[in-house]
Amino acid sequence: MVKREIFSAASLIAYIQEMGFLPLLESGIAGFSAEEAVTDDCRYVVFPDGGWDWPLWKWKGPIVKEGNCAYGKFFAGKAGFISREWWPDFYNYRRSRHPLPASGSIEETILLTLQEHGSLITRELRAACGFDGPKMRSRFDAYVTRLQMSCMIVTEDFVYPIDKHGREYGWGWSLLTTPEALYGREACKTTRTPEESHHRLTAHFQTILPHATTSQLQRLIG
Repeated sequence: MVKREIFSAASLIAYIQEMGFLPLLESGIAGFSAEEAVTDDCRYVVFPDGGWDWPLWKWKGPIVKEGNCAYGKFFAGKAGFISREWWPDFYNYRRSRHPLPASGSIEETILLTLQEHGSLITRELRAACGFDGPKMRSRFDAYVTRLQMSCMIVTEDFVYPIDKHGREYGWGWSLLTTPEALYGREACKTTRTPEESHHRLTAHFQTILPHATTSQLQRLIG
């Protein structure tokens, strides 16, 4: 892949629109991530006093809100961006492989809870679904990741705690919702069949990642 000099949220938004798909962190394909595309100044750094800065991490929220793209754990359980242009085909194919959860299942409970509330940060959703006991967090997160891989849950924004000076701090919490609630049902539709969407996705990934193996591409497409 051609080395990019991405130094701002705006330039990363433009790159996402150009590529159509972009994992946030290392994807297993050299160069194919936002982390590898940004300049060194925008990567994670730890200061001598123990503080840290990571511009790329801070851009996630503004990009999700303003960048005309979807964000979630779409790529083999890893987070990344999908442009709204490509979202209908990705949604179409993934949903064909992952039908709606069975009645009474934990996945259905998670979706119904989100639909009832509109959107919830991860820990609120976990509590609302009754996963507030010891060692329940990782189990619950696995269900949510599967629902994101199925294009049933996306990230609407990121919420940060506020310190006594009114400043945001920490890593932030994902504000989760359904794509239908966030984008509207029409924005998730395409006239193509799932097979046609898969063919279109494969051709696109082969174009933007000509040196990737078939297995690497299949992991991305799902």
